[in-house]
Amino acid sequence: MKIYIDGEFREKEDAKISVFDHGVLYGDGVFEGIRAYNGRVLALDEHLSRLRESAEAIFLTLPLPIKKIREAVLESVRVNGLKDAYIRLVVTRGVGDLGLDMRKCRGRAGLIIIADKIQLYPESVTSKGVDLIISSVRQRGADQLSPAIKSLNYLANIVAREQATRAGAQEAVLLNREGYVTECSGDNIFCVYGDEIFTPPLHAGILGGVTRRLVINLCRQKLGAEVSERLFTPFDLYRAHEVFLTGTGAEVIGVAKIDGRPIGDGQPGPTTRKIVDLFRDYARNNGVPVYEEAKAAK
Repeated sequence: MKIYIDGEFREKEDAKISVFDHGVLYGDGVFEGIRAYNGRVLALDEHLSRLRESAEAIFLTLPLPIKKIREAVLESVRVNGLKDAYIRLVVTRGVGDLGLDMRKCRGRAGLIIIADKIQLYPESVTSKGVDLIISSVRQRGADQLSPAIKSLNYLANIVAREQATRAGAQEAVLLNREGYVTECSGDNIFCVYGDEIFTPPLHAGILGGVTRRLVINLCRQKLGAEVSERLFTPFDLYRAHEVFLTGTGAEVIGVAKIDGRPIGDGQPGPTTRKIVDLFRDYARNNGVPVYEEAKAAK
């Protein structure tokens, strides 16, 4: 595996950064998880746009123009000979000192790109659906650092996921301080109730997922279904006919149980299965070509 760090590719064993990088010391940075399917990077420009917005929100200047970062992402997939890949794009504040003052990070921001494979849930789990719990960890509010910023500080998400693991579940739902559903530790969440599909709105305190937006469009264009964005509570989850999750890592996956309560008949429902098929078909036939672009450049 070759990993891109600040303009050069290094072998995995040599892929190291300074212990004084503020990304290490304070989680000071932003990241994106991106997928490639069948030699195409899905929604690459959307991910890069969100990366830029997250960086701007924390006063972080990207080390390269977006066009150059885009090229580096594609090259990272190429040099590793991948067609189906998970790409982790990380931008750190860079090397500073033990203080919080970002002015001490005198060099440009650090850029790391890892192109590898990831499977959050094996097919055996995907076919049966995942189990969720409602976490005691609360989502950050609008009066704090916005959940819309995809920062390197993922500690709350990690703790919530560990609560799920200890409860024998695969994922955890985070509520906001008012008790409304926001998102899971690493995924957006949707409910199906009769002919209605709904998901929390951005102002509930969620990350505007790229896969979330893609699935909303697929539901509207391919299923003719209306997807509403509205506030709802755990009660609405428990009584839903179907619940499914979306995310770059998880893709689209149905939910079997929440807090031990079966959702519907306790397995992914018909609407969820249709959306899974629609997403997989779309993902394998759309995106930025990895290898064709390299040929065109020559």
